[in-house]
Amino acid sequence: MDRPPQRAVIHDINMTAMALALGLQPYLVGVTGITGWHRPDDAFRAALGSVPELSPRYPTLEVLLAARADFFFAGWHYGLRPGGELTPATLARHGIATLILSESCAHLNPRPARATMALLFDDMLRLGEVFGHRARAEALVAGWRQQLGALPAGLAPADADRPRVFVYDTGRDKPFTAGRAAMPTALIDAAGGRNIMDDLAASWAHTAWETVGIRDPQLVILSDYQRGRGLAAMRQQLTEHPAMRRVEAVRKGRYLALPYAQLTPGPANLEAIGVLARSLRDIRP
Repeated sequence: MDRPPQRAVIHDINMTAMALALGLQPYLVGVTGITGWHRPDDAFRAALGSVPELSPRYPTLEVLLAARADFFFAGWHYGLRPGGELTPATLARHGIATLILSESCAHLNPRPARATMALLFDDMLRLGEVFGHRARAEALVAGWRQQLGALPAGLAPADADRPRVFVYDTGRDKPFTAGRAAMPTALIDAAGGRNIMDDLAASWAHTAWETVGIRDPQLVILSDYQRGRGLAAMRQQLTEHPAMRRVEAVRKGRYLALPYAQLTPGPANLEAIGVLARSLRDIRP
């Protein structure tokens, strides 16, 4: 774009938080994909201010055109769908520029790279560049790097002694979890643990309960979409499942509920790493 967007739309709670962290609220004409899945807290609502939610889940092209949007920040399967109505190519025909969440590009790559914190840092810098706030983005990223550097030195990511962590998002017959290209792998690495599904060549994907049971996680991260709702049912399912009830995490009641905004790329990742590091501290040999 020749100039910063003036009528931007941001999809999902994590990407909206990235925009708000950069002070982009004056440039926003709307957000999408928040209340259909999440229960934002008061701090998020206050930061968003009067910016309206144009669609509680996935927006349509008509929604973006009605808002006269000139920019859409989203990701593949985070508002954009390959071959669907909303892609960078289809939006460009209507004068809408697109910024794609880097983590989401793993969905289109048969051999995605391991997730690192650079996914967040680089996207914040790109977003800042687009809106002419590069210096502000650099200051934010520098502060985040300093926070990570203050954590106690951990083991190497490949070290077998790292506490074993499983991310349980959804699913009864097959659990939906974070593979090597999903943001939780980067968070777990930074906190000193190891995602037991880091050999799954995918971002978010299904696996088998039997696989999880054999790998015996010592901590289970529960994806908390609705701020506490449904967590008891998730724990009950794990306790009753024949492949899971004997794993160390379930036997010892080691669960950590983290909000969706902390498990997907966004400013809340730094808080998640700190909480996770404290939870893993007592598990290390």
